[in-house]
Amino acid sequence: MSNQILVYIAGGSVGLFVLIIIAYVILSKAMNKSDYKRIQKLQQGTKEDNFSLEILYQKLYVKYVKIPFIRRYILKLRRRLEIINIDDEYVTRRESSKILTKTLIVFLLLVLATVIITISNPFLMFILMIFEIFALDTFVDSQVDKIDNNLLKEQLEFFAEIRHAYHEFNMVEEAIYQVSQDDEKNVSRQGEKIYEILISDDPETELEKYYDIAPNSYLKEFAGVSYLTKEYGDRKVEGASLYLKNVNNITQEMQLEILKRDKLDYVFQSLSVIAILPALCIEPLKKWAIGNFSFTEAFYSGKPGTIVQFLLIVLIFVSYMLIRKVKDNGSTTIDTRNTENPWQQKLYSKKIIKKIVDLFIPKKRTKEYRKTTELLKDAASKLKIEWLYVNRIVAFIGTFIVSIIVFLILHQVAINWVYTEPTTDYDLIRWNDE
Repeated sequence: MSNQILVYIAGGSVGLFVLIIIAYVILSKAMNKSDYKRIQKLQQGTKEDNFSLEILYQKLYVKYVKIPFIRRYILKLRRRLEIINIDDEYVTRRESSKILTKTLIVFLLLVLATVIITISNPFLMFILMIFEIFALDTFVDSQVDKIDNNLLKEQLEFFAEIRHAYHEFNMVEEAIYQVSQDDEKNVSRQGEKIYEILISDDPETELEKYYDIAPNSYLKEFAGVSYLTKEYGDRKVEGASLYLKNVNNITQEMQLEILKRDKLDYVFQSLSVIAILPALCIEPLKKWAIGNFSFTEAFYSGKPGTIVQFLLIVLIFVSYMLIRKVKDNGSTTIDTRNTENPWQQKLYSKKIIKKIVDLFIPKKRTKEYRKTTELLKDAASKLKIEWLYVNRIVAFIGTFIVSIIVFLILHQVAINWVYTEPTTDYDLIRWNDE
């Protein structure tokens, strides 16, 4: 019986081998056909033989969009970068994925360091984790700032070339078109967009649309000046072209802005990192104090020590946010939030929540209602009065929940200390026995 099974197995193997050979011959003939060869020739030069970061970032972008928490950050990056990379989907995806990948690597390293340092203190670990999530936004903003600063520096060269091209062609649109042929620069895409506006059937309407999406005010000024010159012509002022004088003025403003940003970067260099470091030093200092001064264990393991640690974290967070605010150069002032249907409106549209919020909103035509609406207008806020009170109620509920959690943790810390408190017979200074 066993010999018969072996014969069957051998026969099956031989048959399978014959089928593989037949299939190989058929496929070889098919591959030698002219259509296949033509496709191969078309693919030559478009495939990457070795590892490519470009392809990796494109694949990572597709993965990031599918992950719920990361999706928020990748879309936020995309909305801001697609303003700089006008109509270039490939570059927008690549830059978004590149920035987010760097951010996630830094974030994961911070989380790993936090877990290692605060493994014995879950409360401090939790607070630091929340703090690092806020820091994630800051890192993303800094990466976008770098791209915006590079764009501003490219604009200096762009405007210098515009002056030479304008002398040659004496036509605004032709000068812009000629200078915008360099595809490697981000500013070239902006130049192409401005050129399309100038030659469009309704340039005034297209210009208004561009004002809403322009990366900075200098490109808005340049687009406006170029439109006016094309429509009404250039004229001489003191023997010089008015258009070129306006371009020179915009260039001088940009140079001052670049100097200001460079000075801010130099002054605040590494200051944000220095502001975070004290949070990572709390636990090592605690262990050192307990190891050398035994009486400090009662302080750190009780309510007072926990409260001091919590207040230190809050102080570090406030200092970090103030440094970020002062360092902000205004280059990322574009509001990428959904102002038509934000989360406040989604909450307010629910009947139960709407009834609760309406109880707190002052009645229309009252003094308090007029005062609140005027303050919103004076602040140029896009918030409606209903959204404002949704923010207030959510902030109140969030603060209440956090306060309850903090009090419960402090109470549990006090109970644990009562159960585990050692005897009071100890030396003031702990000596190491040799």
